[in-house]
Amino acid sequence: MARHIYSCPLRWSDMDAFGHVNNVVFLRYLEEARIDFMFRLAPGDGSPSFSGGSVVARHEIDYKRPLVHRHEPVTVESWVTKIGAASLTIAYEIKDADQVYVAASTVVVPYDLEAARPRRISAEERSFLQAYLDNGADGVGGAEGDGDATAGSGRGRGALAA
Repeated sequence: MARHIYSCPLRWSDMDAFGHVNNVVFLRYLEEARIDFMFRLAPGDGSPSFSGGSVVARHEIDYKRPLVHRHEPVTVESWVTKIGAASLTIAYEIKDADQVYVAASTVVVPYDLEAARPRRISAEERSFLQAYLDNGADGVGGAEGDGDATAGSGRGRGALAA
């Protein structure tokens, strides 16, 4: 199983009043990594995969330890834990070589923007995602989507104590 590796820079504005990366900013880091991952297959190569849109049906985040500003980027590792008919679950770790700051997962639903409705995962998308599939790994505490999510709202949990 492959993992997608994204090097994510930290910005001074990512810090909150407590001197660490704000919990909401971690969602931006996950988004950057997810977009980088999903668009590895697609538009530049003429493939229509994932280019029609997708929506986040669910986020789940466990904040493990505070992350403070520094010049070195953090690593966001991403992999797939579930591929359903009309959704997929991506797991992540935001980390350094020696520690994990965040473990998370996102349920993503491919979306047909013209029809304004969810759509099924294509054969090409499924083939791409299979290379990153790890059924035994789970970004956060075992909760995953049902494989056919259709909602477009996100949901997160947890808070990092200052």
